[in-house]
Amino acid sequence: MTDKLYYADSYLREFDAQLVDTASHDGKTALVLDRTAFYPTSGGQPFDVGTFGDVRVLDVIDGEDGRVLHVVDRAPSATTLHGVIDWTRRFDHMQQHTGQHVLSAAFDRLFKVRTESFHMGADYSTIDLAREVSAGEIARAEDEANRIVWEDRPIHVRFATAEEAQSLGLRKESKRDGTLRLIDVEGFDLSACGGTHVSRTGAIGIIAVSATEKVRGGSRVTFLSGGRALAGFRALRDSVAGSVRILSVLPADLPAAIERVQAETRDLRKQVKDFQGKVAVQEADTLLSSSEEIGGGRAVLASLAGWDAGGLKTIASHLAQTPGLVVILVSDTPPLALVVARAAGMKADAGQLLRQLVERHGGKGGGRPEFAQGGGLTSSARDVLQSARTLLKA
Repeated sequence: MTDKLYYADSYLREFDAQLVDTASHDGKTALVLDRTAFYPTSGGQPFDVGTFGDVRVLDVIDGEDGRVLHVVDRAPSATTLHGVIDWTRRFDHMQQHTGQHVLSAAFDRLFKVRTESFHMGADYSTIDLAREVSAGEIARAEDEANRIVWEDRPIHVRFATAEEAQSLGLRKESKRDGTLRLIDVEGFDLSACGGTHVSRTGAIGIIAVSATEKVRGGSRVTFLSGGRALAGFRALRDSVAGSVRILSVLPADLPAAIERVQAETRDLRKQVKDFQGKVAVQEADTLLSSSEEIGGGRAVLASLAGWDAGGLKTIASHLAQTPGLVVILVSDTPPLALVVARAAGMKADAGQLLRQLVERHGGKGGGRPEFAQGGGLTSSARDVLQSARTLLKA
C-alpha cells in the first residue's frame, strides 16, 4: 500500500520516499514507493510527471492493490529517493479540476442538470451534461461559476464514511464504499473526489466555456480554467487581430466580412468553372487535331499543364464524343492526375487501362469501361504516356 500524500496536500511539490519494489509496465521499469506525491491517472484527471534526481517519471498508475506505479525512463541507483513534481503541469490540473467542480455545481444549482462525466485533456476539458442546455443557460452557469471564483471561497478536504456522506448532501451520489474523500467548496459544492484541487476558488482564476455540442441526448461543454483560459484568449486575440488586418474591418464587423468573402468566393468559383468549361472545349479541339493512330485506332495522349482533375475530365469527355477515339490525359507534374475515356462502341476498357497504369506508376483510381480517373501517380507524365501507348498497341 502506497501512502498517497496528494490526498492531504495538493500543493506538495517535493517529497522523500523509500523504494519498496520494482515492476515492469509495458516494457518499462515501474517503481513502487512507500509514499508518493505523484498523482496517478484517475477520475478524469491525467497523471503527474517529474523526476527522482536524474530519473524521469513518464507515467503514474494507480494499481488495484493500493500500490502506485511510477513508470520511469530507467531504474534509479539508490533506494532512498527525492521526488520533484512538475509543478506547472500539476497546478494546471488543479485549476481545471476545481474549475470543473464549480462549473458542474453551477449547472446543478441553477438548472438541476447533472454532470454525467468529466474529461481533462492536454488543451481543454469537457463535462457531459444529462440534458441539452441552451446558450442562455450556459451563459448563466458560466457567470455563476465565475462569481464563486472571484469570491475566493475556501476549499476544504474532508473525509467521511459512505454512510456519513449520504447525509451531507453530495452533489452526486458516490458508488464507492469505505472512507470517502470529499472536496468542499464552501457554501457551494460538496463532492466525493480523489483528485488534486486548489485551496481557494480564487486560484482558479477564471472559467470560460469555449464550445458546446450535442452528445447522446445531452450537452458536452468544453471549458478552460486559469492559465488555459488566458492562453485561449491570447490565441483568439491573435486570430481576430490577423483577420481584422487582412480584411480591413473592425472586430465587430468580422462575421459580415467573412460572409461577404465567402459569397464572393462562390461567385468566383462559378465564373472560373464556366470559363474553364469554355477553354476546355477549345483545348479539346486543339488536341483532336494532333490525335495519333495506335493499335488500329486513333488516340489522344497528352500531358496538360495548368489543368486540375476536373479540367482534364471536361476535356476528355468532350473528346470522347468523337467516334473511334481513345483519350488519355495527365497533368504535368507529380503526383499526377489521370483521366482515361473512350468513344461509345469501342472495345478499349477505360477502367482497365487506368488500373494498369496505376499499377505501374502508383496512385489510385477507378471507373467504368467508358470513363475512369485517378490521381497520385508518382512517375513523370512522359513515362505514364509511354506506358499508355504500349498498352494501346497491345
